[in-house]
Amino acid sequence: MCGLELISMKYLKYFGIALLVITIDQAVKMIVHYQMDFGTPGQIKVFGDWFKLHYTTNPGMAFGMQIGSEYGKLILTSFRLVAMFGIGYYLYHIIKKQMHVGYIICISMILGGAIGNLIDSIFYGVWFGNAPYNAPSPWFHGQVIDMFYIDIWEGYIPEWVPLWGGSYTALWPIFNIADASIFVGVAIILIFQGRFFQEEVVAKTEKEEEDEIQKQFIAGEETE
Repeated sequence: MCGLELISMKYLKYFGIALLVITIDQAVKMIVHYQMDFGTPGQIKVFGDWFKLHYTTNPGMAFGMQIGSEYGKLILTSFRLVAMFGIGYYLYHIIKKQMHVGYIICISMILGGAIGNLIDSIFYGVWFGNAPYNAPSPWFHGQVIDMFYIDIWEGYIPEWVPLWGGSYTALWPIFNIADASIFVGVAIILIFQGRFFQEEVVAKTEKEEEDEIQKQFIAGEETE
């Protein structure tokens, strides 16, 4: 029984990190929605003009991009839903495989961030009524709430710039806890990938060496 409890705790610990990210992300979004005015009028300066709290919504993918179709948002949300289960299963797999703790924590953060934004997309169109006016249904068409604004530069982007051309925008996108969790998780993996995957490479090398020794042993016996 004790062994089963230890195994359960091993999984709960890392999935608990994802749950913590989701809880903080949703709590902050709720506070922003109910306590802040939308857009520039409700903007709060935290550190001068370069870091502000700014309530806005994101109807599409990262950086405000959208899929150009009536059902584009539905496709995107459905994809996120499938990706959530994929990341969740992968997290279970790497915990079971006992990969590097830092790597598992990063995947937990990515899972939590993915679910945090997915909740917005699925439910906020109904809960907060923030689905676009032309959405075929409020379900699966909710807009993601963003609030952290690093104001590096604002201005008009020339028409010839792909995707963002012809719009007035900020150099640094406004983001939320879920976005930050995903970004930090990915960044740490990229920076420390050598350390995270070193044990796996060593284990693979040792396995290959054992297989080679076994082959040589079998070949030697056949020769005799």
